[in-house]
This record gives sequence, C-alpha cells and structure tokens, in this order.
Amino acid sequence: MRHSLPIAPQFYVTAPQPCPYLPGQSERKLFTALSGDSAKALNDTLSKQGFRRSQNVLYRPACSECASCLSARIRVADFEPSRSQRRNLRRNNALEREATSPWATDEQFSLFRRYLDSRHADGGMADMDIFEFAAMIEETPVRSRVIEYSERPGTQSAAKPVRGSGRKLAAVCLTDVLDDGLSLVYSFYDPDLEKDGLGTYMILDHVALARQVGLPYVYLGYWVPGSSKMAYKARFSALEVFFNGEWRDVDDLRDHTSALHPLSVRPITEQVAAITLPPEPGRTLPDSDP
Repeated sequence: MRHSLPIAPQFYVTAPQPCPYLPGQSERKLFTALSGDSAKALNDTLSKQGFRRSQNVLYRPACSECASCLSARIRVADFEPSRSQRRNLRRNNALEREATSPWATDEQFSLFRRYLDSRHADGGMADMDIFEFAAMIEETPVRSRVIEYSERPGTQSAAKPVRGSGRKLAAVCLTDVLDDGLSLVYSFYDPDLEKDGLGTYMILDHVALARQVGLPYVYLGYWVPGSSKMAYKARFSALEVFFNGEWRDVDDLRDHTSALHPLSVRPITEQVAAITLPPEPGRTLPDSDP
C-alpha cells in the first residue's frame, strides 16, 4: 500500500508480522526511502518525529491495534547518571574509543556473529551473512560513524581475563550524526563481557560525546513498555518519548501499555498527513508570524 504527501517522498506500509517485543501482538511499519541530496534533511526531520534509519530506509511503527513502541531520546543537558551508571563508567574506563567511517571489517563481523549467537539466536538478524552485515554498516546516505570500543593492551580486571597484548575489540556502535543529536542505529558487544554492561556504557559514552560537541539529544530507538528487552532504556534520566505528535517526559507515560482500543490508533492516512517534511531544495518555510 502506498500513501503520498503533496511532495516527495512516498510512504509505504509493511504487511503485519509477529511483534518481536509483545507476545500476541502484530507489527507493521510505515517507511520511506532515504536517498539523494535530500537524505540528510529528511533523516534529521523525520528522526524528530519518531522515525529510525535502517540502511536506506526510514521507518516508524504503525501498528493497527497498538501504539506501545515509543521513540526515545535523552536530553543531554539534563542527564545525570545514576549510582549504578557511575559504577558502569568506572568499570569500563579502560576502554578506548575510536570513531571511524562506516566501513565493515572482519573483526566487527566476528564480534557481531558472537553477539547474535549468544543473545539473539532466534531474532530476525540471526541469519545475516558478512555481505548483509556490510550493507547494514556501509549503506548509509547520511553522516554516519562506526564507533569502536577496545580494551587497551594488557588491561584486566576480575571480570576481564587477560586477552593478550594486542588490541581487543569489545563493542561497536553504528551512529548517525543528526543536526540535533546522535542516533544509535545499532550496537553490539562481546558476550563474554556481558557483566560489564557495555550496552549501557555505549549510551553513557554517547551522552558524553553529544555534550562535547554541543548536540542536545541522544536518540535510543524505541522504548516499549511491557517489554523486558527494552526496559533498560527507562533507567536513563532526562528521557523523553515521542507520543501523539510531541516529545514528552517518560515519567508522564510510565503507565502506557499495549492495551489500547483499536479505534484509538490513528489510520495510516492521518499519520502520513501529520508528518512534517523538510522544505524542498531552494525553498524556505514561511514565517509562522503573520
């Protein structure tokens, strides 16, 4: 099914599939292609409206009977780490960060496969080969970075056995640089280091990165109330979610569940009509004041 706005892009809806987060629910996505000279502006604009990027596609949940998936982001200026998050930072302070161009490597893929086999063996990405992995990393029409976290040679702790004298890749995050923040597209880490909380650490480090360069938000993807897989996102302070067309503090929506009446979910045509697009090249938006 295709839906159009007065100007490009074209929006489409996927067929219903089993929801990976809430048992008994089905999911479908509203999506559009991301390409050409307007890709960056479209990614920046739609990310502010709850969309996420996957390679050359921008998508947002558009389920017919549920609206539980809420795009989440951290307000960098207001963020304060919790006691456990401060411990996480100390525990991982020996990691070295390196931001590179979006280029896939054999070392990344080896870590990615180990991560999937350990944590998501039955997930939708379980059968990805090295070519599909390279496409996930490299097919980006916007400003993206691969941020690698490595153990320094010779470092060790009770939770980290000696791994030799060479550099050891511990975690990787594919990150988009938006005009108002950093968007964590996908991250993975060494399953042997699960107790170190590297998923949390990468988010904390992205908050620090955003603060250093003056970007106000860190986009985390979707928070799904009722899903244990996504519960960790609500543990970050200064978290807000995109709900009913606006960003709201997550504390206002902690009782938000998937138990929504089907008639409370807006039809796809209304959802598309409410999307704000960036101005066409060479055009400026009219002033809001008369």
